[in-house]
Amino acid sequence: MKVTKSELEAAKRRADATLRGTPHATRVHYDRKSDRIVLALSSGIEVAFRPRDAQGLEDATPHQLGQIEISPSGLGIHFPRRDADIYLPALLEGFLGSKRWIASQIGKLGGSVSTKAKAQAARRNGKLGGRPKIKEAA
Repeated sequence: MKVTKSELEAAKRRADATLRGTPHATRVHYDRKSDRIVLALSSGIEVAFRPRDAQGLEDATPHQLGQIEISPSGLGIHFPRRDADIYLPALLEGFLGSKRWIASQIGKLGGSVSTKAKAQAARRNGKLGGRPKIKEAA
């Protein structure tokens, strides 16, 4: 597929508009002491997040997090020792992974909620023989 000069210029205008409207990374490093990725933005704001909260970095070691690169546009950061990338506009919107990955993380939280009422209900159900068996349709 051949790209025309006008298409290329239009794409460049869109990219320039995105860069003007979105803070971009100016510095990034891993802080071992706080176990956080610290990101300085062109807006003057610093953002820090736990690696385990980002898709692809959940079980990364400090060594793997020690090398981080900023993309040429400044809109992404790359972890070469993990081959993982984070897109900054998504990070700033609060998304540290794909929708499917985020849903799995939320599901883990919901299943781990424990209250006195939940524990009592589980004990009562256990005394009754647990969950009823599903009757097969005839």
